[in-house]
Amino acid sequence: MSPLVLVCFAVISYAVAAILSYQGRKHEQESLRLAGVISAFGGLFGIIAGISTIVTGYDTADATAAMSHWFTMDMLSALMVVVISVVTMAASVYSINYLEEYYGKGGWKVNVLFNIFAAAMTAIVVSANVMVFIVFMEIISLASWLIVISDGSAKSKKAGLQYFIADHAASLLVVVAFMIVASHADSYQFSAIMQNPVTGALASLVFLLALVGFGIKAAGIGLHGWLPKAYPIAPSYCSTLISCVMVKIGIYGILKFAILFLGATQLWWGFLVLIFGAVSSVLGVMYALAEHDIKRLLAYHTIENIGIILIGVGVSMIGIASHHPVLALLGLLGGLYHLLNHAVFKGLLCLGSGSIVFRMHTKEMDDMGGLAKTMPKTAAAFLIGTLAICALPPLNGFVSEWFIYQSLFSMGKVGTVANLLFGPFGMVMLAFTGALACMCFVKVYGICFTGAPKTERAANTREVGPAMITATTSLAVLCVVLGVCAPWIAPYFSSIASSMLNMAPITVAHGLTVYPAVADQAILSTPVIAIALMLLTLVPAALLYAFRQRRLARRHQGDPWACGYQYEQKMTVSAASITRPMRHMFGFIYNNRQTSFTERFVLPYLSNGSETPTLDSRKVCRFCIIAVVVVLLFVPLISGVSL
Repeated sequence: MSPLVLVCFAVISYAVAAILSYQGRKHEQESLRLAGVISAFGGLFGIIAGISTIVTGYDTADATAAMSHWFTMDMLSALMVVVISVVTMAASVYSINYLEEYYGKGGWKVNVLFNIFAAAMTAIVVSANVMVFIVFMEIISLASWLIVISDGSAKSKKAGLQYFIADHAASLLVVVAFMIVASHADSYQFSAIMQNPVTGALASLVFLLALVGFGIKAAGIGLHGWLPKAYPIAPSYCSTLISCVMVKIGIYGILKFAILFLGATQLWWGFLVLIFGAVSSVLGVMYALAEHDIKRLLAYHTIENIGIILIGVGVSMIGIASHHPVLALLGLLGGLYHLLNHAVFKGLLCLGSGSIVFRMHTKEMDDMGGLAKTMPKTAAAFLIGTLAICALPPLNGFVSEWFIYQSLFSMGKVGTVANLLFGPFGMVMLAFTGALACMCFVKVYGICFTGAPKTERAANTREVGPAMITATTSLAVLCVVLGVCAPWIAPYFSSIASSMLNMAPITVAHGLTVYPAVADQAILSTPVIAIALMLLTLVPAALLYAFRQRRLARRHQGDPWACGYQYEQKMTVSAASITRPMRHMFGFIYNNRQTSFTERFVLPYLSNGSETPTLDSRKVCRFCIIAVVVVLLFVPLISGVSL
């Protein structure tokens, strides 16, 4: 069966789930649970379609010529379908229990939007036509915006307004970039655009338009203001798609334009993307460190990891422009591997934090504590996610970052003086990012899951339902598999990267090891690391077991020592106290992050004069409909480009 047919089944499954959610709105419990199961099957269809394309190298355009005018699936699209489907499947299973709190409160509306959102993202990455891409891009924008404002509060409307403005400004830049390349190729077909790329100064203009437009959608630093506002507001299983998948559409767009449409011909393009990614990774994790709200903290970590992916993409573009194919492949391999890995471990953390908020009804970490005792399964899965996002071996985050490190090492050995400078620059920024990420998640896990409960509500929490546990546990297992099984998985990413670069795949694995094309530079064996770590844990485990009675007796003797004072609950470590030295040292950075460009310069002109500026929903919808009609009907006629 053609992978595109399976993608159609996935989209149909999401559509059926959306219709069922709407039709069963008077019987939400049964309809929403069944819709969650159907959506999960949609994700399964997408996973099978993407993996079969990647494994077999199947050319869907040959088998489905009738569809290839509008849709096709190359290796990059197949990877994106897998990324979208994995997170959607986990979120769909999660929703079976999560939506219990939304019964009678419009849960059916949220689930309809969730499925439309998932279907549009799946369709956009297999689009083969500019106009089809633009239509689904607008559907994604509207569905995600309606999800953000779904609770109807003034805070959500303000966050939704800011997101709506930023996202449509980005869409405008993307449409202009598309119109330029389509006019030059005299076709809206992606295949024609790739065969007739723009050159010279016009190519640089298109690249900058696409970088800024898709950079906003990817929430790169400086263009990220909408994400920390919109993500914490949305329901957790929907916000997981926003933070883990929707931002990847921005990365997909940058890859599509910079490498596939324009050929990454200019060296400075790669350096710009590398710097943009490095700064995004460092500032993203620094902003996360200062947060007490667990969902806002995770939103900033999305910015961090988008930056890490862009470092790999930038190295690849430098390799293409400087005619070093091995360097180009290594950078792209690391970036694509991290694109999938981030979706998995960040999806785990987003759903895990959603489980905490589901029970605690607060996002403030200082109100938590001791949750590992009352929510042990969630705590165990969340711990694996924290280790993965901190890039600790042998989990998946470590492997993809290792490949990016190796691409930066290789970059420092070839090319111009600029390569010799920016290779170490990227390594230092990536290392700094990793250190701060470890510090941040020591804070998160320590404050939320360990120690004594800080509130009565934290002490009285209980584990979430089996569907929510299944979703987080499955992603935790996937974090382990993508890391430990890297010697068998990395060659497929080499194939994806080589197909984008039109070169033969390069060997990056042998037996139980992976290496950066040349084994003399470095070698890594995650299976050996995993076995060694398991063996090393036997020694402390045996000691703890042997002395368990003596240790437990000593633990319960007397009150905690508090420097001569009676111990009080407020003496426990807080989220603010851990990062206070950091916030004091880098106050010039933290003091300028509270308001975004949109809040400073756009909202004042669109506000209704109240403290919580909002727009009339009907006016916004009319404006969107008019804008879509103008783009779809008049722009093609004016440009003279044939569909």
